[in-house]
Amino acid sequence: MLLSVVQIPISFTDLINARILAISEDRLTGFQPDPLGAIANQSGVELPVVIERIQAMLRAGTIRRVRQTLLATNLAQGALVAWQVPEEKLHSAFDWMFQNDPFSGHVVIRTTDTGATRYRLWTTVKVPAGFSLVKHCELLASKTGAEQFILLPAKKLFALGVGHVRRRGLEHGSRAEVLAEVTDVNMVTLTAEEWKVLTALKREFQPEELTPNLWVARAGEAGVTLETFLAIATDFDRRKITGRFSTFLEHVKPTGNGDRVTRFNALFHWAVPAGREIDAGREVGRHHIMTHAYWRETGEEFHHVNIMGVAHGTDKELLLAHKAAIDRHLVEVGIPVSYTNVFWGGRSEIKPSEITPQAYQEWISRV
Repeated sequence: MLLSVVQIPISFTDLINARILAISEDRLTGFQPDPLGAIANQSGVELPVVIERIQAMLRAGTIRRVRQTLLATNLAQGALVAWQVPEEKLHSAFDWMFQNDPFSGHVVIRTTDTGATRYRLWTTVKVPAGFSLVKHCELLASKTGAEQFILLPAKKLFALGVGHVRRRGLEHGSRAEVLAEVTDVNMVTLTAEEWKVLTALKREFQPEELTPNLWVARAGEAGVTLETFLAIATDFDRRKITGRFSTFLEHVKPTGNGDRVTRFNALFHWAVPAGREIDAGREVGRHHIMTHAYWRETGEEFHHVNIMGVAHGTDKELLLAHKAAIDRHLVEVGIPVSYTNVFWGGRSEIKPSEITPQAYQEWISRV
């Protein structure tokens, strides 16, 4: 007699998976001593089912990675970088940065609705303390044929949390009752032992590693006791080093069963008066559609834009409607906007940026 094989649902639209993902994408802030247990408690799904479903979605490609994220802006010099690359070299430059530079995280080719832009390639770059961000980008330019680049480091953060599932179906203008919090960018120095814990903490989880008490193995990897590992990781929270424990869905590419979580990613630009950057950032960041919001100074090349944010969605017009609602809200609260634009993401790849000094030393000796 043949026994039927029960297929574990891998779609993000499955009701149980959606309950899990609504928590696991971006609701577990800071370091979690028991992240899978926290997902179970907050989603109302039993722990064995949470583990089974996340493992299945990770194996199928619905979830592209599971990891503890870091506030890397406090661990390494970082910037959003706009690259001017000749059109004929645009895709080869994209490939080189994604495939060969572990310190480039997001790599995106962008366009605008307002006409041609000289800066089509946009990346995020982080370089460990003790090394030069400018020299790193100069090296990337020499390898890719980029003619010019503009560094756009974050001065303040107002929103950081990519929860695609819970953002589906948001009403235009949906926002929190309170203003977004302001996160400062401050470099933190770590000891050798702390770097070992951090390296083990941030490594992506393979499906078979997703078990109860999942930090036990990572403590062994770092060469410390579990008690020491948990104490150091908890202290990372106090020092604003840890971001969140997260299951990352595929942003634009089809997931394991062919569904798409999003189709469009939009980089919104606003120029507000000097002195109103924090006010504007907190207003933009409180809108639920925003996955990222920053204060970045762009200068004349980008019309003195100083507030940027990212939103994702399956419909371009709906994203524009969300932006229009934010624009109206800024006017209503008395924050004038002298210029605004949208840079649409096309081809894109995303990977965690490496941030350890040892990894940089090894990489620079090879290139």
